[in-house]
Amino acid sequence: MSHKALLQIYSDSFRDNYNDPCLTEYTTGKTISYGDLARKIARIHIFFEKAGIRRGDRVALLGKNTTNWVVTFMATLTYGAVIVPILNDFNSHDCAHIINHSGSVLLFVSDTNWAELDFDAVADVRAAISLESMKVIAEHPSDPDDPECRPDALKRIRQRISRTFRHRYPDGFKPEYIEYPEIDQETLALINYTSGTTGFSKGVMLSLRALWGNTCFGIDSKLHYKGSRALSFLPLAHAYGCAFDLMVPLAVGTHVTLLGRSPSPMILLRAMAEVRPSLIICVPLILEKIYKKMIVPAITTRTIRWVLAIPYLDRAVYPRIRAKLMRAFGGEFEEVIVGGAPLNAEVEDFLHRIHFPFTVGYGMTECAPLISYTPWREFIPTSSGHVLDGYMEAKILTEKEGEPGEILVRGTNEMSGYYRKPDITADTIEEDGWLHTGDMGTLGGPDGRTLFIRGRYKTMILSATGQNIYPEEIESKLNNMPYVMESLVVERDGKLVALVFPDSEAADKDNIDDSQMPAVMEKIRRELNTLVAPYEQIASIQLVPSEFQKTPKRSIKRFLYM
Repeated sequence: MSHKALLQIYSDSFRDNYNDPCLTEYTTGKTISYGDLARKIARIHIFFEKAGIRRGDRVALLGKNTTNWVVTFMATLTYGAVIVPILNDFNSHDCAHIINHSGSVLLFVSDTNWAELDFDAVADVRAAISLESMKVIAEHPSDPDDPECRPDALKRIRQRISRTFRHRYPDGFKPEYIEYPEIDQETLALINYTSGTTGFSKGVMLSLRALWGNTCFGIDSKLHYKGSRALSFLPLAHAYGCAFDLMVPLAVGTHVTLLGRSPSPMILLRAMAEVRPSLIICVPLILEKIYKKMIVPAITTRTIRWVLAIPYLDRAVYPRIRAKLMRAFGGEFEEVIVGGAPLNAEVEDFLHRIHFPFTVGYGMTECAPLISYTPWREFIPTSSGHVLDGYMEAKILTEKEGEPGEILVRGTNEMSGYYRKPDITADTIEEDGWLHTGDMGTLGGPDGRTLFIRGRYKTMILSATGQNIYPEEIESKLNNMPYVMESLVVERDGKLVALVFPDSEAADKDNIDDSQMPAVMEKIRRELNTLVAPYEQIASIQLVPSEFQKTPKRSIKRFLYM
């Protein structure tokens, strides 16, 4: 952990990798070097200075993953202002609320999001800057009650940046000019508004120290390294993608390709084949979709099912399946890190059997985000990795040792609290620093520091006989059943009910119409009940007509269906 302060890590990286490729936009093919990135950052720093932006001022950032999104993020961070990244999938009302609640004084916004946003609804924002053109597209007067107040002041400042830049660097912008301020590591650097499943968005305050912890762990673990390749397809406005598709890569000299579009399996597999990433950061849903698309059809043919049922003969098939999946992911990656939500148990078991290089980590926005991780060769199936040595610690709040309880964590990566929410912060963080995660689990493994997640504390259902029921575990089994696209297990009148959005494509393929679906689901219910404990029996399955509403991280918004 003998690393420099966070901003010095980036000034060193940008100088050391000055001529190396830094960012490529997959859709346009445009590439900039680390020197280009530093030069663009310097131009924004000049704009901030001339516009009177101070350290600690909040700057909102709303748009898809693009080069200018990254430039704005890193420029704000290295200037000493507070970046407020907003998930691109939030509706305009929520975006306006976040901008206002955070007290942002500038807004960098994509043209698409700008078209839906009411600028008058964010009256405290001095100016909006287009992420496409990087020009000021709207501005509120600094003093609307002063008839002498000059309009478009920031627009004029922005127009003069090139002249100011040339004056400041008359012999051109050089590596030795890259130097970022030394700022106390406890200083607020980022406010990340959660998009959780509870329906209440909170502003997580992350200090330079919390970002430093995640970045340094990534450096120490060699997740990325100089000259490695990354394909960024998770939203960078989310803590997971931000830390390991952006902050760690830029700290070591990785070449990052920004997908910049919705990561459907077809698009993602094509991009991976072209980029050949060295590390793949993934949420379970994407891996599960690729598993269903590529693996399930291959292992459900009559011949392959027969081979897999014979001991030792199955070992001849597994390497072929593994090789096919490795090629599909680009063929040159060290491992796939799965995080953000639980991985389907059937998918995890099969990938482990074929020795596919994957591992499951655990984190939350409140820890920027990483809490536990294990390299794939040391990964214990069904776990969520080893609590980060030297950075984080964990304990289980339980009445009986060995039984699941709420996971509490504390350490370097921990947030400073919820922005403007002291009461909720006090309820979440104990006086001695322990943070309530809201997740249920146990600690085990060889040294007792490996986490095993059971489910969310708030979604746990207490049966009539006093048994703890974790609906996520039942849903994992149900989602593997034929004709089930996704499911949600809830309690209704003291009984467990499964809400199911059916897989219409699979049903159509097998000539099953809507009138037959209830009978099919009843058969699935009976089969499911043979796989779960007696107290986990599903009383009925109810079909829902459309996909469950989800967060941008693709987690179901459970509160809408309780």
